[in-house]
Amino acid sequence: MALMRHSPTVELILVKEQNGVQFTSTTLVAPALTQTNSSGEEERETWGKKIDFLLSVIGFAVDLANVWRFPYLCYKNGGGAFLVPYLFFMVIAGMPLFYMELAVGQYNREGAAGVWKICPIFKGVGFTVILISLYVGFYYNVIISWALFYLFSSFSGELPWVHCNNTWNSPNCSDWADNNSVSDIYKATPAQEYFERAVLHIQDSHGIDDLGRPRWQLTSCLAVVIVLLYFSLWKGVKTSGKVVWITATMPYVVLTVLLLRGVTLPGAIDGIKAYLSVDFLRLCDAKVWIEAATQICFSLGVGFGVLIAFSSYNKFSNNCYRDAIITSSINSLTSFFSGFVVFSFLGYMSHKHNVALDKVARDGAGLVFVIYPEAIATLPGSSVWAVIFFIMLLTLGIDSAMGGMESVITGLIDEFKFLHKHRELFTLFIVVATFLISLFCVTNGGMYVFTLLDHFAAGTSILFGVLIEAIGIAWFYGVDRFSDDIEEMIGQRPGKYWRLCWKFVSPCFLLFMVVVSFATFNPPNYGSYMFPPWANMVGWCLAISSMTMVPLYAIYKLCTLPGKFCDRLAYAITPETEHHLIDNGEVRQFTLHHWLVV
Repeated sequence: MALMRHSPTVELILVKEQNGVQFTSTTLVAPALTQTNSSGEEERETWGKKIDFLLSVIGFAVDLANVWRFPYLCYKNGGGAFLVPYLFFMVIAGMPLFYMELAVGQYNREGAAGVWKICPIFKGVGFTVILISLYVGFYYNVIISWALFYLFSSFSGELPWVHCNNTWNSPNCSDWADNNSVSDIYKATPAQEYFERAVLHIQDSHGIDDLGRPRWQLTSCLAVVIVLLYFSLWKGVKTSGKVVWITATMPYVVLTVLLLRGVTLPGAIDGIKAYLSVDFLRLCDAKVWIEAATQICFSLGVGFGVLIAFSSYNKFSNNCYRDAIITSSINSLTSFFSGFVVFSFLGYMSHKHNVALDKVARDGAGLVFVIYPEAIATLPGSSVWAVIFFIMLLTLGIDSAMGGMESVITGLIDEFKFLHKHRELFTLFIVVATFLISLFCVTNGGMYVFTLLDHFAAGTSILFGVLIEAIGIAWFYGVDRFSDDIEEMIGQRPGKYWRLCWKFVSPCFLLFMVVVSFATFNPPNYGSYMFPPWANMVGWCLAISSMTMVPLYAIYKLCTLPGKFCDRLAYAITPETEHHLIDNGEVRQFTLHHWLVV
């Protein structure tokens, strides 16, 4: 029961009648009281409004990948037919895992590491997801700085990527009219050269072992991004919850405006038809299903600790089930909607330059920093459209970056309580450290560092982290106990469908994805550049450094607990609130019923 911390001027009287009904008589002559929990600590802060939380979750989950990855995957893998495996994996794994993270964070009111008081031996997975979020921040902020660079460049009478007469252009620069030959692989468009030679300056580097100094223009943009992040996060959810009112809603306004403009362009309808064309024969290809499963894993943002951190600031009785359904559905609908925007412009590009659609369709940074700017540059009032587009990219990136940072800050502050009083300084330390590491990505060879981080920081390791998380909650803590917790919060016990997904379907799905991730691994490359063996080893060390947190912490926990091995194991797998039962031999995890019940 929650107690009240009060001064001598507050009188609190509890009267318990024989029928079990409690009457409270309270005399207040002091200012409003601060709620505390049963251990006497101050209650955790909560979101100012429910909508702040929803916008934060939506803003984090809806990121750049919704614009630059999903539409291309849909087009490449059978058009509308791709929605079949996508929605299938969404229902059996995406939504259940999303719901699970929101519920465990809200019930335990802790960050990614602290929630594992429900099963201490698995606390290492909390540090795994915190590390992954930190690693992603090293390069994700760089994408936002690119968008900011382009935004500043768009405030000009003529966009700088429309012709080949600039100082950064090479003799290979050629517009689309001269570059539609399949055999002419050495030609580059003005937009492509602007990105690679004017923004990245990759021509001044021979590879990852020749980085050079940070470029001052990109460094300045990165510094602006870091400052924005700091002042969005320094006061906790009270400030970040207000920032997302702009950053989470702006992309929808801009996408709608761009769609209204895009569908009026010649060739736009052909592009949209190609996006939606249904080829059910593609469903016979295993790769289509694997790519759908991979997209689900990464698009919802499960496994970064962000959903746990955000939901930990909810009120205890908040309906996290409804939140999970709403936010995960909005994320998928946004991905689908953005495809219409992307392919209306790709269809226009295909029509304008009289080339096949697959010559202009691509995913990743090439879409939003090469193809899309090139399409925008051909429109009347191109500078205005460019400003609108890059504001959208900026807002898409900022709230996702805020989520990743909040996962790190909340996770570590909740684990190391002395940091609570120094949140502002600790937040400053995290963002400055992130900035310093990110400087490697804004050098002449920074794109090589970026590619390496993107390939290794959150690939197999994030799938592994979510797998261990699902096993820890569904098997060791127990689906029945977890369902009791949810019922205590929202007054409704999860149905059998959710319990079966948590215990069997989702873990099997994640195990399959981890195996596939290892089996289909390909070394990273950037264009024709192949990374040297030592760079790949550094990448694997980065990936393994987060995954090893799970076994290392488990070994540490078992070695530091007192008693015989069986006693230590019992303490390590039993919720901290039930440790007093172990002395009486009451260990639920040592019974067959615990492992069989659903």
